[in-house]
Amino acid sequence: MNKGHIYFEIQADDTQRALNFYSQVFGWKFSEVKGLPIPYWPIETGGSRGGLLQRPAKTPPPQSGTNAFVCSLEVEDFDATAATILRQGGIVALPKFAVPKTCWQGYFVDTEGNTFGIFEVDAHAGN
Repeated sequence: MNKGHIYFEIQADDTQRALNFYSQVFGWKFSEVKGLPIPYWPIETGGSRGGLLQRPAKTPPPQSGTNAFVCSLEVEDFDATAATILRQGGIVALPKFAVPKTCWQGYFVDTEGNTFGIFEVDAHAGN
């Protein structure tokens, strides 16, 4: 039976740059685990569990689409979070849009070329 638990992982070419990006944007905390076959940091999000690791393979070339599971993270203020993402070196992949009567959603690319989404719950979105 699926209990709804999730664990996500973010791959990075420059792990320090990615650690800085995600700690600045979402306030996440990281602690490196030594002795693994690849550099790895569990992520303390205050909710879902995750990890950040050294990318084990090359990324696809730019403009080739996403080749991984994309996570969208709930935020309290879409616009403020989007501004922080851009200040920290992220770029817009798909601008903010309304999911009617549900939320405001948008997608970004982090400093490591990974696509991720953010959403702000709003029952009045698109009205």
